[in-house]
Amino acid sequence: MSDKPKSNQWQTLDKDLNKISQIESATAYISRPLIAPGIALAFIVLTVLMAAIFFDATPTNFVVIAAAGFGAYMAINIGANDVANNMGPAVGANALTMGAAIVIAALFESAGALIAGGDVVSTISKGIVDPAGFTETRVFIWAMMAALISSALWVNLATFVGAPVSTTHSVVGGVMGAGIAAAGLTAVNWPTMGAIAASWVISPVLGGVIAALFLAFIKAKIIYQDDKIAAAKKWVPVLIGIMAGVFATYLAMKGLKRIMKIDIGTALLIGLVIGAVCYVVSAPLINKKAEGLENRNKSLKILFAAPLVISAALLSFAHGANDVANAVGPLAAIVHAAEFGDFAAKVSIPSWVMVIGALGISFGLVLFGPKLIRMVGSQITKLNPMRAYCVSLSAAITVIVASWLGLPVSSTHIAVGGVFGVGFYREWHTEKRLKQSRAKRPPELRIAPEERRRRKLVRRSHFMTIIAAWVVTVPAAAIMSAVIFMILNLLVG
Repeated sequence: MSDKPKSNQWQTLDKDLNKISQIESATAYISRPLIAPGIALAFIVLTVLMAAIFFDATPTNFVVIAAAGFGAYMAINIGANDVANNMGPAVGANALTMGAAIVIAALFESAGALIAGGDVVSTISKGIVDPAGFTETRVFIWAMMAALISSALWVNLATFVGAPVSTTHSVVGGVMGAGIAAAGLTAVNWPTMGAIAASWVISPVLGGVIAALFLAFIKAKIIYQDDKIAAAKKWVPVLIGIMAGVFATYLAMKGLKRIMKIDIGTALLIGLVIGAVCYVVSAPLINKKAEGLENRNKSLKILFAAPLVISAALLSFAHGANDVANAVGPLAAIVHAAEFGDFAAKVSIPSWVMVIGALGISFGLVLFGPKLIRMVGSQITKLNPMRAYCVSLSAAITVIVASWLGLPVSSTHIAVGGVFGVGFYREWHTEKRLKQSRAKRPPELRIAPEERRRRKLVRRSHFMTIIAAWVVTVPAAAIMSAVIFMILNLLVG
């Protein structure tokens, strides 16, 4: 009899403890999505506090302090969106885990920004606005601030909906919108804007075509050969040599601007020499790695995995060296204008601005990058190491060709265009093989046209979302920037 009340007490205690554990689980579940934004906010606040310590908190320097905070916000968004294009194919092909991709990208993006990042940047983002159109320094500062805020907000929104967009084009749109609001339509260099608009079409199509051509070459020379391993021993070192030469040319042109100015002829010569050396070095290594491998496609993935990882790392370095400077251009312009009381077509980027860019990219990548990495790597079309290798190689080649032609291109458009190119080529090639084998199949084994359409290898919903985001990036950023400029002008002007 005396044990019964005790038993009831223990049951009551168990119920109470169960309720408490459920509350703790619910709290953890609700708070988990807030961890990443919380860390990002802490980084932005810390950047603002460090800028306030570095600069005296005077009314003049308050603008620079605020711009530093928005610059950190912009850098976080670059890491969340732009970097996915370099690492997505490698992760989608299972050549890298998500964690390894994030670590490699963070290291190489930061190294590219800090070691080879441009020491001089165009304050007007590729010359789209004439500085002479601004009547006073104050108006110029608010225009650049509006461009910085609007481009960061747009990239943030695109990341939220899962669309990889161009950070550079977002900045271009922001600068254009603020320039029009501040100085009228005549302030915009419309021929330059026309070239940028042309690049929206040319760069992804060119990237897609080059990626498809490389995939066609790999299929013909390696995958569909009777002895796949022997074919791989012959051609994989050649492809590695091409990759090394292309990336050496790319980095010489884009990544070494801080050290020396290299023309395209010299860059191509550097690429040729390094490509030849890498071919000679890689041939025996590939032969050794191919020993004992079965004559099947799965074995080929092993041989392409390491070159794919290296190409992804080099793309991240080149992106950090080239694109980060463009993204922090408005911040560098604000700092220069606030310090010297004037504005110029080109200004030096202070080291602390590049540090904000490098750290912000790393934080953005770690906290928010996996969503876009998965989108680019596996949700548009299925990738393996061979297909992903073609995407990385086409990205570097397209940038070189575009630079030679003088086209302002987006690495985002090129990389995603390469993924589309690989996917659409696979669709075309699969349909071609089906037509060739259809006549040999009995009627009951033939695939119905409706079922073939359902088995498309490129997800049309993602394709349309991404294309729509690309088309509206510049006008959306421009409209947001113009509105923000007018608000800033009213509040502080």
